[in-house]
Amino acid sequence: MAAVRRSLLQSEQLSSWTDDLPLCQLSGVGSASNRSYTADGKGTETHPLEDSWLKFRSENNCYLYGVFNGYDGNRITNFVGERLSAELLLGQLNADQDEAEVRRILLQAFDVVERSFLESIDDALAEKASLQSQLPEGVPHHQLPPQYQKILERLKAVEKEISGGAMAIVAVILNNKLYIANVGTNRALLCKSTMDGLQVTQLNMDHTTENEDELFRFSQLGLDAAKIKQVGTICGQESTRRIGDYKVKYGYSDIEFLSAAKSKPIIAEPEIHGGHPLDGVTGFLVLMSEGLYKALEAAHGPGQANQEIAAMIATEFAKQTSLDSVAQAVVDRVKRIHCDTYASGGERSKFCSRHEDMTVLVRNFGYPLGEMSQPTLTPTQGGRVYPVSVPYSSTQSTSKTSVTLSLVMPSQGQMVNGAHSSSTLDEATPTLTNLPGASPTFKKQNRYLKPCRCLKHLFHPVKVLNPFQNGNWPHTLLDCSSLHAMQSLAHS
Repeated sequence: MAAVRRSLLQSEQLSSWTDDLPLCQLSGVGSASNRSYTADGKGTETHPLEDSWLKFRSENNCYLYGVFNGYDGNRITNFVGERLSAELLLGQLNADQDEAEVRRILLQAFDVVERSFLESIDDALAEKASLQSQLPEGVPHHQLPPQYQKILERLKAVEKEISGGAMAIVAVILNNKLYIANVGTNRALLCKSTMDGLQVTQLNMDHTTENEDELFRFSQLGLDAAKIKQVGTICGQESTRRIGDYKVKYGYSDIEFLSAAKSKPIIAEPEIHGGHPLDGVTGFLVLMSEGLYKALEAAHGPGQANQEIAAMIATEFAKQTSLDSVAQAVVDRVKRIHCDTYASGGERSKFCSRHEDMTVLVRNFGYPLGEMSQPTLTPTQGGRVYPVSVPYSSTQSTSKTSVTLSLVMPSQGQMVNGAHSSSTLDEATPTLTNLPGASPTFKKQNRYLKPCRCLKHLFHPVKVLNPFQNGNWPHTLLDCSSLHAMQSLAHS
């Protein structure tokens, strides 16, 4: 009966109620499946596509966007996209709500999605327990007699149903304010046109074992944070927050460096930012899966992936006539850079033997599309140029060009419900949980990240400012002064 019920649920997933939701025409999506390269340079897909996305507009002008990347299957990414849409686009959000209420609804939506997914695998968990009870205790599976083979095969299939998880980056635009909710390692960038160039802001923090707040949260649970940081991954994933992943959520007591935790160390509680006012903003929002920026970092080294991707998008805005074409061209560009780096046999080729699924969603805020009237830049050394008043050419080589960057480091600031916020939250905002693992910065606020690992030999010294001085949000400003100087040399 349990198998029949799951079969019916799977058949229902072939067509989704979200198929009838109006798509946002102000956004575009590009994606590419994973690749693993052989010695002769041929690429093969190692697993079905596990990324998914959404870009909807409700009747009350509420916009919802999301990029999800999964592992061990795509069932949960599809589930998260459909259920989040149901929790946010069926009248829950409206223009009369203030920022605190919008954040509360976002927090609640993620909680419902997590609980609903775990409930959806109840039948599979029950069947797993039944199958395991039919096996002799203390005997390794590979040593069991042939009569247990069918049970083992079915047990393997059930294990596949309950395994896997997903990371999610979600954006909501309501009343011309932008809200970001993040679980895991996907990223949101807000890119604004300014008099000095393109200002690139990462709106969320990566939930990894490098995140000091996450390490503090682990220490509050009684875990050895230093050891977790040293190990770097938790059950094969770098993320410290995930949706789903039953094995880690409820089997952490069997994992050596997590077994001492007072409560679940891996959580699905989102970090929420906003609302960020969009009045007068000209630029674009970028939501991208971990696979995209990781592929670029593998080829070029860590530290500048956000700026490079923003540069590519700005370039494609000028060249393309649709937002889908903009997004897909960027994904194709990163994919080509990654492949070429592997084929080159150079210093970084060893980091490029494979890449994961890649997805990018671009939402336009009045940024010029399809305009080639700006002068074309020809770099003196053919290197990478970041988008300022003139975007670089997508046909250039992958060597580096020196460009002055003025950086402001992202703050770990105040957190409520485990979520950073750029604005003060209402003290009455409900919390899902105040357990030790819920949120580290009720006790520890206004902490700052140590400077990001930039390519210091390529850039001038970075000036670190107070991110919230004069009410400014932390950002990366791509300064055009060095670029203008470089152009002058080229012309002369």
